Amino acid sequence: MEHNLDSSLPNGWKAYAHFTKTSGWAAYAGCVWALLYAVFVRFYQAAGGTIGLSAPIVDPTGGIYKASYVVGVIIMLCGFVLLTLVKPWGKVVPLWLPWIGGVNVYRGFLLFPTLLCSVFLIAHGAAGIITRVLFLAGFINLKMPTFSGEVDMRIDALWDLFVYQPWFFIMGVLSGLSAAHYAQARDVSLSALKRGTLIFLFLTILVTAIFVAAIVFDFVDKLSFF
Repeated sequence: MEHNLDSSLPNGWKAYAHFTKTSGWAAYAGCVWALLYAVFVRFYQAAGGTIGLSAPIVDPTGGIYKASYVVGVIIMLCGFVLLTLVKPWGKVVPLWLPWIGGVNVYRGFLLFPTLLCSVFLIAHGAAGIITRVLFLAGFINLKMPTFSGEVDMRIDALWDLFVYQPWFFIMGVLSGLSAAHYAQARDVSLSALKRGTLIFLFLTILVTAIFVAAIVFDFVDKLSFF
């Protein structure tokens, strides 16, 4: 079903609806983006690589390396999940699967988890960038990682500012665009798309503020999950 743009929508929303309707490319870009991070960051560090670390990891048990590998695998899987949003099996379960082959996929089954992950990714990246800028400007202090040796926090902050946190932010944007494209491909109305986008933006700003406060005031551990 093709949506006709509601003439009552402001021009900005019309442009947004058209852009997201043609943003299937974001799922492919997001998959590649996830694979690059998994291989060149998580798998590399799991193998003992130290580029990008301001201090060598001190972990005699090897738990940190194993965790990095597991996270890398999860990130790869998440990248492949994005492809589901632009492939036929995101609408109908492939026939070769026993018992459930040919069953229509409920759009919320893929849409809601993708949107929640997108909120987390964008908020994580935005909060990381904001707090690293504040730290480098001398306004706040950052908690040192407990699993590292002697850390040069400025180098650590620079890596975060220009490499790690932008990855989170860009991945979140690509994931969000993929979700918006999927919503339109699954015949979500333009009014629902508008409401959903506004809710998404509100949640993203709220979670970003919570993450920034958590890091600045140190009332939870430093948010560097991935």
